[in-house]
Amino acid sequence: MTNKPLVVGLTGGIGSGKTKVSDALAKLGAQVLDADVLAHELCSPNGAAIPAIRQEFGPQAIAADGSMDRNHIRKLVFDKPELRLALEKILHPLIRQRIVDEIQISTSPYCVLVIPLLAEKGGWGHLTDVVVVVDCETRTQIERVKARNGWPDSQIEQVLAAQATREQRLKIADFVVKNNGTSEELLLQAQALHEKLLLIAAEAKE
Repeated sequence: MTNKPLVVGLTGGIGSGKTKVSDALAKLGAQVLDADVLAHELCSPNGAAIPAIRQEFGPQAIAADGSMDRNHIRKLVFDKPELRLALEKILHPLIRQRIVDEIQISTSPYCVLVIPLLAEKGGWGHLTDVVVVVDCETRTQIERVKARNGWPDSQIEQVLAAQATREQRLKIADFVVKNNGTSEELLLQAQALHEKLLLIAAEAKE
C-alpha cells in the first residue's frame, strides 16, 4: 500500500483542449499542476528563474516590471533553437522540483500534471503513472488558436512544427480524450476519465 497519489500526465498539442480537460478534472476533485502555469510563476517579477534568465539572455530579456519579457524571448527562441534549449535548461529543473514537492504533500487521489511537451522532452516519464492525451484534428487546432490568440496561420503552423505529431503523442497514451466535438461531449469524456482514474488510484493503494 502506498500514500503516493496516482500521477497522471496530461498532454496534447496547442489548441487541443488540455486546459478544458484539466479544469474539468480539477472541478471533480483532482489536484492539477500545470507546467505552463508554474513556468509563468517562475518568470514573474521576483520569480525564481529571473536571475538565471537575466544572466543567460541579458538585461533586455527582463521587462520593466521585473518579469521575463515574453515577446522578446519568444522571438529569440523561435529563431534560434539553441536558445530555446538554454531557456528550458533554466526552467525545466525548477518546474520539475515544484511538481515533485507538490506531489509529496498532495492529499488528492490523483494528481494531474499538465505537460504540453510530454511527448517531446524526456525527464517527465519517471514522474507519471498514466498518460492522457487530448487529441483533435490539426485543422481544428489551427482554428481554435486563431480564434483564441489571433495568430496568423503561419505562426500557428510554426508552433505545430516544433511540437510532436499527433501520432507521436498517441503512441505514449494510456487514455485518449477526443476533442473534435462539443464542450458537452468533452465534459462527458472528462467525467468518464475521472472515474477510471479513481479506480486505478484505488487499486494502486491496495
